[in-house]
Amino acid sequence: MSTTAVGIDIGGTGIKGAIVDVATGDLLTDRKKLATPHGGEPEDILDTVLALFDELGDIGADVPVGVCFPTTVIHGITMSAANVSKKWIGLHAEKMFEVKLGRNIHFVNDADAAGVAEARYGAAVDAKGLTILTTLGTGIGSAMLFDGNLIPNSELGHLEIDGREAEKLASTSAKEKEDLSWEDWAERLQRYYEHLEMLFSPDLILVGGGISKSSEKFLPLLDLRTPIKPATLRNNAGIVGAAELASR
Repeated sequence: MSTTAVGIDIGGTGIKGAIVDVATGDLLTDRKKLATPHGGEPEDILDTVLALFDELGDIGADVPVGVCFPTTVIHGITMSAANVSKKWIGLHAEKMFEVKLGRNIHFVNDADAAGVAEARYGAAVDAKGLTILTTLGTGIGSAMLFDGNLIPNSELGHLEIDGREAEKLASTSAKEKEDLSWEDWAERLQRYYEHLEMLFSPDLILVGGGISKSSEKFLPLLDLRTPIKPATLRNNAGIVGAAELASR
């Protein structure tokens, strides 16, 4: 297992990356960020990742590279597309990146990468049993880990709650679009997390995404039998998790 790896986090609005010490989860370089190209076409995003590599400096050919992306990933193939071009659906993305970058790449779902980071370095270190991470943002991403081991591609933001897709009901963007108070939004989160409890009986629930910085405004309003707490790695979680997975 390499102790140094590159993590790249591709989002709908920005592409972030850094070199990571995977023994500690610390960033060895400043986090670099470039805007995601308008339309999110695969070739345009790949060119932006190459530009980001240049900003990170001299990266040895033997340094592993992990890339996380808002999609289901099966054997290196991206099976969905959120806030990017539909050309990603069914694309052999991992292979495409490997050819263009001239090195092995590990492609993974962004929420899965964040979950791995929290299990290795963050709020779920040494957590036993089933941990579910939810990332609240434009949608709801999710990661499931059992005794720290990833169960990939859970996509729990697409569960149906009260006749609606969960992420359209309880995401951060739903709160903003409908101008919900913290109390009204917490009622929707309560329904969502109760549903997760009913289906999976988790031992721990983590809440990530930018809104987790304000967790004291909504987590105390929830009444669950499962411990629920904010994730800790925030904007670095995808980078760190992708790098850790690539290093294995």
